[in-house]
Amino acid sequence: MALIALAADKGAPGVTTAAVALGAVWPRPVLVAECDQAGGDLVYRLPAAPPDGGDGDGGMLNPSRGLLSLAATARRGLRPDQIAEHCQRLVGGLDVLVGITNAEQAQAMTWLWGPLGRAFAGLAPVDVIADCGRLGAGTPLIELLREADMVVLLTRATLEQVAHLRERVAALTGELRGGPPIGVLVLADPRDFRGSVAEVDRIVAGTRGRGQAADPAQGPPPPGVTVLGGLALDPKGADLLSGRWGGRLDRSLLIRSAREVAADLTGRLAAAAPAAPPSAPISAPPGGPLSAQPPGAAPHVPAGVPQEGR
Repeated sequence: MALIALAADKGAPGVTTAAVALGAVWPRPVLVAECDQAGGDLVYRLPAAPPDGGDGDGGMLNPSRGLLSLAATARRGLRPDQIAEHCQRLVGGLDVLVGITNAEQAQAMTWLWGPLGRAFAGLAPVDVIADCGRLGAGTPLIELLREADMVVLLTRATLEQVAHLRERVAALTGELRGGPPIGVLVLADPRDFRGSVAEVDRIVAGTRGRGQAADPAQGPPPPGVTVLGGLALDPKGADLLSGRWGGRLDRSLLIRSAREVAADLTGRLAAAAPAAPPSAPISAPPGGPLSAQPPGAAPHVPAGVPQEGR
């Protein structure tokens, strides 16, 4: 189905949290894949589902089962149906492909990103949200980004981060050469949520903001970028998502804003997708990772928290 690449330019502000939050409320079957070259965090943040599917958790995710084990089997080619064997399930039901644990491992995997992107893009009927962490100049992840249906960059509503964002968008536009559209998500303070999103939109577009002209030294506005909306800067919600607090995660500002973003993104992807005949699901054995949700099922929220209204 669709491949959505989440990333940031400087400091990767909240990319992993955003990927898990969006995956938890995604309205279609979804896989969250850690593709951060600096090393993933899911192994240390979230518990695995118990192998028998019961209550409680199954301990830590296995760091050796994921991108590392997939790379070891993909030297002779990578097919979409191989991915499920290397995925794990979080408490709450979200399927994840665990990434590498340190940057040194990434040096031997630069060949993988293009084939992996193509396999993700062919993983019907499952969407893939790829956590790409921080994108630097000349990143090998550009091969994965070329296969994406949309590249989504995260930023905070500060002048310095938006300035870095503009430069990264301009560079990506040239590197992708007419590839996927680029969107922006603003990590916004709930006290001025819509104002922060609107301000970033003005800066990115190079229009007037706060009554003053855009700085001409920043150069022309980057082409082909759309501000998609915002995710709430919600530390308590992020801690709930990591399983550190009790409470009702489903009512947190983070998850409520993630629902709006997920609905908007899937709507955009559906509108842009060409008509195609239905394909058979690619899934693991019954009860395993990547099994599709039944029609009308509520999206899963990690850490076993109650769903809204329960």
